[in-house]
Amino acid sequence: MKQGFIAVCILFTFISCSSDKDEQGRVLFIVSNTEDMGDPEKHFAGNNLWEVAPPYHVFVSHGYTVDFVSPTGGKVPFSMDPVGISSYTIKYENFNDRVENSLTPDLVDHSNYKAVFIGGGYGPLFDVAYDEKILAIIADIYENGGIVGGCGHGPGAFANVKLSNGDYMVRDKKVTGFPNSTEMTKSWAKEGTLLPIMLENQLRDNGGLFQTKIDLNDKHDVVIDKRIVTTMFLPSSAIVAKEMINEIEELN
Repeated sequence: MKQGFIAVCILFTFISCSSDKDEQGRVLFIVSNTEDMGDPEKHFAGNNLWEVAPPYHVFVSHGYTVDFVSPTGGKVPFSMDPVGISSYTIKYENFNDRVENSLTPDLVDHSNYKAVFIGGGYGPLFDVAYDEKILAIIADIYENGGIVGGCGHGPGAFANVKLSNGDYMVRDKKVTGFPNSTEMTKSWAKEGTLLPIMLENQLRDNGGLFQTKIDLNDKHDVVIDKRIVTTMFLPSSAIVAKEMINEIEELN
């Protein structure tokens, strides 16, 4: 029932998507190579399909080309079964071919991209968050006037991005992501004890103005501040992509 509800929520997002297929530019999706969290019960890390495939659909349906990069390149692991728009984008929008052949950081030219997005799943907290080459790519895209977006645990993966002036990218900017209040009540990662970092703590430690459920009108709201677009939970992943497109268009 819960799975069906999420699928319906995601599908409603696409009713307003443009069918314009003209080339608008390129967007870089960052994904994790981490398959598990190293615990005996084999809790899955990886990437959450529902936080990657729907945003992918939004970008390609608006005429953007999406490339994938991961710390070691190649095929990357996903959790969750394909339903709704995820099934559609896998079957008809070349999602699998692109994501199963993710680039290595050395093959990425940051100047080619108008935006960079990191979806959720625990995986990015294990490898992306500490990969200096990927963090540098994010910084370069941002400092080149690009948009940075993230959903769920994705914002934790760019918490450590430093700009050329030495400041963390998130410093003095409103950001959100999977909050401590939810992390510590869920068994998925043993109340967060399996994770290398608590996302909310890392964003706060690096100067981010973390927005909690108390700060937002709705827990699924999207937070936008100085070209950084974030949300807490997966039902809003596609909305993050649409808001990123709005930000791109405002800059053009």
